Amino acid sequence: MIETHPAPAARRLERRQRRRMLLGLVVALSAVSLGAGAFSLAVFTDSGTASGSFSTGTVDIALTPTALFAVTGIYPGDSGSATLNVQNSGTGALRYAMTTAATNADGKGLRDQLSLTIRTGACPGSTALAGPVALSGVAIGDPTQGAQAGDRTLAGGANEDLCFLWSLPLATGDAFQNAATTATFTFAAEQTANNP
Repeated sequence: MIETHPAPAARRLERRQRRRMLLGLVVALSAVSLGAGAFSLAVFTDSGTASGSFSTGTVDIALTPTALFAVTGIYPGDSGSATLNVQNSGTGALRYAMTTAATNADGKGLRDQLSLTIRTGACPGSTALAGPVALSGVAIGDPTQGAQAGDRTLAGGANEDLCFLWSLPLATGDAFQNAATTATFTFAAEQTANNP
């Protein structure tokens, strides 16, 4: 038996057909791949957003009047009073304390001779909050942060009156003639929310 080999032209034709088939297969696979990608990109989509806004409350203590006393020409045995309105002009509840500082520029010590009492309500007031004590040492509560004994509380927008009653004792001696002092009442307020 004689073996015959296909002619070189037939082999070339066969190779071309294989290449065309391979090329056709590659093109077909590429089209299927791209089509699958096109189908995955052609879905309905949507998105949404949410937002949040924040604002803080306020703590704002206001005093009326700001000049509580302007007393001149006093003598032993004199006394007087003035009503101070304490208002929470802020939005949140607050607690407050008050401390006093008084001058002694002339060295005579009138600040330690004058007596002061603070009561709740408009003068003459009712319940005593402080005093009678020397003007230089009168205080309400404690300005240290947190709730302290004697601290006063006010809701947002609320107010209260305090009556400040002063007196110069009749036993005040000649050493206090022509003496002067100026007192500063400092009110320290802080939020009560989250502040035990």
